[in-house]
Amino acid sequence: MAFSFFQKISRAVVGRSTVDDDTLDAIEEALVESDMGVDTTLKIIDALEERVRRDKYMSQDELVGQLREEIAALMDAGFADASDPDALPGHPHVKLIVGVNGVGKTTTIGKLAARYKAQGKKVLLGAADTFRAAAVDQLVIWAERAGVDIVRQEMGSDPSSVAFDTVKAAVARGADVVLIDTAGRLHNRVDLMNELTKMRNVVRKVVPDAPHDVMLVLDASTGQNAFQQAREFARATDITSLMVTKLDGTAKGGVVVGLSDQFKVPVRYIGTGEGIGDLQPFDRTAFVDALFRAEDIKKK
Repeated sequence: MAFSFFQKISRAVVGRSTVDDDTLDAIEEALVESDMGVDTTLKIIDALEERVRRDKYMSQDELVGQLREEIAALMDAGFADASDPDALPGHPHVKLIVGVNGVGKTTTIGKLAARYKAQGKKVLLGAADTFRAAAVDQLVIWAERAGVDIVRQEMGSDPSSVAFDTVKAAVARGADVVLIDTAGRLHNRVDLMNELTKMRNVVRKVVPDAPHDVMLVLDASTGQNAFQQAREFARATDITSLMVTKLDGTAKGGVVVGLSDQFKVPVRYIGTGEGIGDLQPFDRTAFVDALFRAEDIKKK
């Protein structure tokens, strides 16, 4: 049975009459098990220890309340520059979607396309992951599901050429939003960096202030691997937003807190299922509230 974040914290403090080292150790373990990350966990534990030293005594309710405050503060700091997830500056708004293979990158593009089209926007997709036939074919299927157009080239084509043609077509067709898929490879960071840099440069030849967003897609269920992937992509390019997939409950919700704290990049959306509508704008206040309830996060 997978315990929610709240249940893990409750199990750590229940039956304890004082907040001692054992209590803090139990909370630390619960935070780590929730994939909050070691650095973020230690930051929270240090803050709790300072509060205990200052106040001498804390009840269980006060301790949980303090823990909630610390997590909320970390989320606020990490999202200081966050704005409306659906705000799409620039015209056309150009969004590069990056992430390793298997995290739901292509599926995310399809969901975003459907969401933006439902808002009355004209959307164009670019199949720039030209190294995998499956990636292009999958994106074509999602384009059909969402009812939007797609630009593609032959397999093995230069990804930057696809990106250039996509943005050029978007301008010619009066598109509002451009979503460009990219290759999900991390085995050679230099190649990845060069490819993404080249892609940025070519789209700017068409739209000078593009890309307006570089969204990294991460799978919440991969735990610490999500942090490693974020570090690698952050070294390769300027990540400006995150999309966290497979966040259909709070058992692994700590990964969002850790990512927010360590990378100071806002989560724009979360994926809660495989359907085309299983995507939500991320509300950090509601998310913290959900962490401290027994219920899992559910799609509204």
